[in-house]
Amino acid sequence: MSQPIPAGTLSGRTALVTGSSRGIGADTARYLAQAGANVVINYRNKAPRAQKLATELGALGVEILVVGADLTDEGSVTAMMEAIAETFGTLDILVLNASGGMESGMGEDYALALNRDAQLSVLSAALPLLHDGSRVVFVTSHQAHFIRTTPTMPEYELVALSKRAGEDALRARIPELAERGIDFVVVSGDMIEGTITATLLERANPGAIASRRDSAGKLYNVSEFAAEVALAIVEPIATDHTRLVGDVSFFGAE
Repeated sequence: MSQPIPAGTLSGRTALVTGSSRGIGADTARYLAQAGANVVINYRNKAPRAQKLATELGALGVEILVVGADLTDEGSVTAMMEAIAETFGTLDILVLNASGGMESGMGEDYALALNRDAQLSVLSAALPLLHDGSRVVFVTSHQAHFIRTTPTMPEYELVALSKRAGEDALRARIPELAERGIDFVVVSGDMIEGTITATLLERANPGAIASRRDSAGKLYNVSEFAAEVALAIVEPIATDHTRLVGDVSFFGAE
């Protein structure tokens, strides 16, 4: 995987990437560590994967902290931030990547609890560690970002609505963040090949991903999209910026 950020760019900085034991979160963590950042790897129930990634990234000469935390549990989130404070003292980068809602066995309100409420909980808990010059990045999908103007697949609608609710709730915090000198940006992408969401959607609606790929001309894979997330962390873009990744011609205006 090619490195989107020059080595050394993030030396001495610390980043928390939620949901980073696999997928987009893991590759984002890799890019940040390759650029010199210390990285907090967060996972919910994939401890072996998280530890394997930590060993890989630690070999780059950066400091890695692995913290298991259920982001829908306030106490768990608080404990994670306490561990970060004890290890690093401050937090320069917060990537709100963890999301879900299509998993089996979860309650009806799980999507909203994770995609909206947990995002706010993590941000609030991280605020004492963030500072002037820090950046918060929220990762979402076009299907969620444009849900008000472009209907999505029925199987994904509740997740899309919950993620849009999360984005809206986070945007409402922008004035507060701006007062502290903290940037907030959104990275939105089309369906990403190889993610658990794409796999579950394909299972529920066979042919859905191929259809979207044919319409868009190309779908990003996990490492390609993670590179775009990493770039949003370092680019000199204004707060409240939305980085749209991939084709948007299918989607209506925001």
